[in-house]
Parts: sequence; C-alpha cells; structure tokens
Amino acid sequence: MEPLILNAPAEAAGERLDAYLAAAVPELTRSLAQKLIRSGQVLLNGAAAAKSCRLDGGETIAVTLPEPEPIEALPENIPLDIVYEDADLIVINKPKGMVVHPAPGHASGTLVNALLYHCAGSLSGIGGAERPGIVHRIDRDTSGLLVAAKNDFAHQKLSAQLSDHSLARTYECLARGRFREDAGTVDAPIGRSPQDRKKMAVIAGGRPAVTHWRVLERFEGLTHLACRLETGRTHQIRVHLSHIGHPILGDPVYGTKKEDPNLHGQCLHASGLRLIHPRTGEAVEFHAPLPEEFTAALEKLRRIYQ
Repeated sequence: MEPLILNAPAEAAGERLDAYLAAAVPELTRSLAQKLIRSGQVLLNGAAAAKSCRLDGGETIAVTLPEPEPIEALPENIPLDIVYEDADLIVINKPKGMVVHPAPGHASGTLVNALLYHCAGSLSGIGGAERPGIVHRIDRDTSGLLVAAKNDFAHQKLSAQLSDHSLARTYECLARGRFREDAGTVDAPIGRSPQDRKKMAVIAGGRPAVTHWRVLERFEGLTHLACRLETGRTHQIRVHLSHIGHPILGDPVYGTKKEDPNLHGQCLHASGLRLIHPRTGEAVEFHAPLPEEFTAALEKLRRIYQ
C-alpha cells in the first residue's frame, strides 16, 4: 500500500505525533498510531519517527497504513422500511442512525446486513462482499431513500445512471441563515480536509461537486431547502451548505457546536429518488415523508414565525 502523506500544519507544533495521527487519519486510533510508529511505519521528513516525538509544525509525515482486514457481512433480521421492491431492485427508506455497509467499528447492524437477510442472497456482487447491492450511499445520520440492486445487470444500469445524472436524488434540509435568492447552485470541488482528515472540505484540486438548492420555506434564522445532487461526493450537501455560510441544523461536524437538545443529528432527509427502471426502461419516482423529528422541528418553526 502506498504511504499516506501528511503535512503537519504550523498549529500542530508541540503536539505528540501519535495524537496528531489519530486525529488526522480516520483509520487510526491512538494505540494503532503508536504501534505503527514503533514498527517504523511512520516517517518524519524521511526518517523513522521516535516513539515520543512531538511536532514542530511543517513536517512531512509518511504513514504506511496496514491492509484492512476483510469484513464478512452476515444476514441479520433487521426490520426495513421498504418503499418498492421487484426482482431487480429494492428501494429503502433508511432511518437516521443506520450505517449503510459494514466498516471498521460497524461490523453489524447495517443496511447491508438487513438486505442480506431480507433478500436471501439475491443482491448484486459488484460492490464486493462488504457492499453487496449498494449502488450509492447516504450518511449514517441522514435518513431517506436509497436504491440497492438485486443482480449485476441492474447494478450496472443504475451505476451508469449515477454517472450520467439520470438517477436524480432530492434531499430536504433545514439550513442556518436566510437565503436571499429563491434558488441557486453550489459548484465547488470537494476533497479530504488538509486540516482535519476526518472531515471533507471545499479545496482546490478536489473532485468536482455540484449541488442545486431551492427554498421551500423561510423562517427567522433558518431556511427549509430542497437540494438536488448532480454529483455524489462524501458529505456533499453538508459541506457545500457550510461552505456558503448556511450549515445544516444539527450537523455535529460542519455546523455549530450548540444545537437544539431535541435534535439528534442533522436535519437532512433524502426525500425523492427518480430513476430509469433497469429492466423496463420506464422512468419511476419514489418519495419518503420527512421523519418525525424533522416534521416536529418544522411545525415548531411554523407556529413561531407564521
């Protein structure tokens, strides 16, 4: 595996190397970072790093990460909110808090585990053993619609639609601040944040990312938006809205620290999905109502401001 190259910022001066690595690299815990340092898998300006090294800021750090251990996804009898299902595809209304596929720290209880049980093995294999049937993902703390493929033919057709944007995904969210215009577009590249490897950010040289937004309702200090994705980068809507000064209400990563105690995560819901059926060639459209928590927040705002 090619080493991961990091450039320690000036503000990292005085910080222990293992602590910095654990904060900067999502795959690392502090204990694993220490283990890599001891085994010579961490180079500081080209030389093996000392165990108790503290940074001066400005160093180039090369980290050789261990190969990820394979995760075997097993069927689990987890209830699913099925919006539509046939022999080729299944559309799920995913609840907030459910991880889409197994990953380190989330080996069970995922949507994939539930799909393996429900579909009894009838899922496409293109995504590999960890992501059978998964065509696209939504964040753990985002609720709403997601389509999975039940065979490779459907998976290939749906993936092509993702690429040419004929698979349309619409989200609703509550964003901070008041939008002057009724609609607009954020066209800004997204990549891993150089300051915090656990976050995404708008950066030069990032992957192209386009989000179209439209105002549904305005309140004092908050705006109810519909957002349509033209691309599907990690955390795209959350990053783009934060970038233009309107972070999503309840977002613990890209929003403000103090939020409504009645909210558990961001007010972001994948409410609409439009695609061409891979077998029939017909356009089909699906909708998922807003979750109770989101609806309650809207009703509260309407009582106050309307």
